[in-house]
Amino acid sequence: MSKPQARSPRQVVAPKASAEAAVLQELRPGQSVELLKELHILTREGKLNQDSRRKLKQVYHLFQFIEPLLQEFSQNDHAPTLADHGAGKSYLGFILYDLYFKALGRGHIYGIEWRAELVEKSSLLAQRLGFERMSFLNLSVADSTEAAELPERSIDIVTALHACDTATDDAIAFGLQKKARAMVLVPCCQAEVAACLRQGKALQLTRTPLAELWRHPLHTRELGSQITNVLRCLHLEASGYQVTVTELVGWEHSMKNELIIARYTGQKKRSAAERLRAILQEFGLEQGLGARFGVE
Repeated sequence: MSKPQARSPRQVVAPKASAEAAVLQELRPGQSVELLKELHILTREGKLNQDSRRKLKQVYHLFQFIEPLLQEFSQNDHAPTLADHGAGKSYLGFILYDLYFKALGRGHIYGIEWRAELVEKSSLLAQRLGFERMSFLNLSVADSTEAAELPERSIDIVTALHACDTATDDAIAFGLQKKARAMVLVPCCQAEVAACLRQGKALQLTRTPLAELWRHPLHTRELGSQITNVLRCLHLEASGYQVTVTELVGWEHSMKNELIIARYTGQKKRSAAERLRAILQEFGLEQGLGARFGVE
């Protein structure tokens, strides 16, 4: 009887090599594996778990929308500037720098985050990686408009990935003040409009059948979120931006999935301002939220 043949060394390591190759196939060309390990998206062994895969998929998909804007704004040797609001651990900022700003050799990313410990960690990581054109500011989004560390005018791109509740509105206000050429926003956890709807619920139920849309608490929350984003888009259009609304990724990856992309054209739409005011009036929100959306 013939003896069974021993496995070759190549066969023994094949499963590990195959797993590493599968992970590398999911990364963007030029992506630093060491950076992803530092961000704990990849494990020290170079593995990618399901939660990290979902997070990376969101950031990469967002990068696909931001990269063409950066390419456009980098023309004629311009040094593009980007402010990332509610930066958290700065996954987006670091990956943007690694995939675009590093090779470009110019431009600057500002990460704005209110949690001091995250700002410190991001600053140390940027120093360790040699990402010299990244700055991290320990500020709320609302306070950032007055920060001396930021350019007084002309930030090219404003981003806000899952900036909670009114932080997205503060990011929009920041973009308007800084005359941003583009804004890329993924809103999250809007509660302000829902709270306003609840306050006048009893009166609204007697006044209009539309109040049935927010009679139940779950509907109030969902409708409030929907109205908030509609108002944001109208506010941007009324302020001279062309607005596109799409999905960030598939719903199986995130329920906070609405992506708002606004590009400055300078053409302020009067019809958008009129519709914005009409919606605020219809839902009894004008007094409480008019100023936030530019309605006196």
